[in-house]
Amino acid sequence: MPVAPMAPPAPPPLPSHLLIPFASASAPDCQATLKGLRLPQLEALLGELVPAALDAGDDHSLSLPHERALARALGLTQADGSPCEDGLIPWAAAHSAQPATPQAWLSPCHFQVGMERVSLLPLEQLVLDEPESRALFDALAPFCAEDGVTLRFDSATRWHASGEPLRDIACASLDRVSGRQVDAWMAESPRNPGGAQVLKRLQSEAQMLFYTHPVHDARTARGLFPVNGLWLSGAGAVASPTPLQPPPTLPDTLRQAALRADWAAWAQAWAELDATHIPALLERARRGEAVTLTLCGERSAQTRVSAPRGGAARLGRLFKNLLGTPPAWKALEPL
Repeated sequence: MPVAPMAPPAPPPLPSHLLIPFASASAPDCQATLKGLRLPQLEALLGELVPAALDAGDDHSLSLPHERALARALGLTQADGSPCEDGLIPWAAAHSAQPATPQAWLSPCHFQVGMERVSLLPLEQLVLDEPESRALFDALAPFCAEDGVTLRFDSATRWHASGEPLRDIACASLDRVSGRQVDAWMAESPRNPGGAQVLKRLQSEAQMLFYTHPVHDARTARGLFPVNGLWLSGAGAVASPTPLQPPPTLPDTLRQAALRADWAAWAQAWAELDATHIPALLERARRGEAVTLTLCGERSAQTRVSAPRGGAARLGRLFKNLLGTPPAWKALEPL
């Protein structure tokens, strides 16, 4: 007797939380592009949801709104349960097997030095391959070890660091500084001045080491940007290690376009989201399921959740629909 084939396993349920980084940006060209967007599915979804939380910030925070929102969604907090302080979200430690150990990510990078400013080249434009990155990593690792920082190679553009000097180091994320002047974003550590001094020394040693390394001349000969420094991000230790919560859905296309300041691609990414992720969440909201939408800009983030489904709530939505749905840009512009 033939054996019936086993049914394929059911797909896991879709996350009910959609978190959108760079749903808006403060650049004038982005704001101009924003007002030309036509996002009917997003507008319909906003009509089904009610405001739940506003994380108001400014352009000078070390941690971007989507990073703060993601930390909250994952359950990353301080020891007392309050949100992580600005620039002190311990991303490297949170994703390690020893979250109580101070850790960070070091990214080999290119600082563009001008007459009056120093800016950080977005990592995507560095075009650093693994053999070159490993050669620089192997040269720097012994110097780090002398200062109590252990390096582990993670990827061409991200090395993992661990050690006590990385505790309580407030640092700006790469998303915050990419393409921007870095003076205001250099890592600070009033709680760990000794660690700050170690990191400054390692930064200086890396600059000199990378400048004299054969990789520098090889990249310059090929017309590539040389690696001339490091950027520290995601530093610290998890105060109360607990299992992380399931992550929300986190589309990356808007972020990628915004970091390149490619606002045509950014508008296209919004159109694709409005045709894919947004309708899926809208359908679930209309079925009465609990859904969450978090829209993040460069200053603030707003979270909206499923509206109550009672009779009074239905009448309220009907009245709101009669008045007409405001264009999506009005919800996105303040971010």
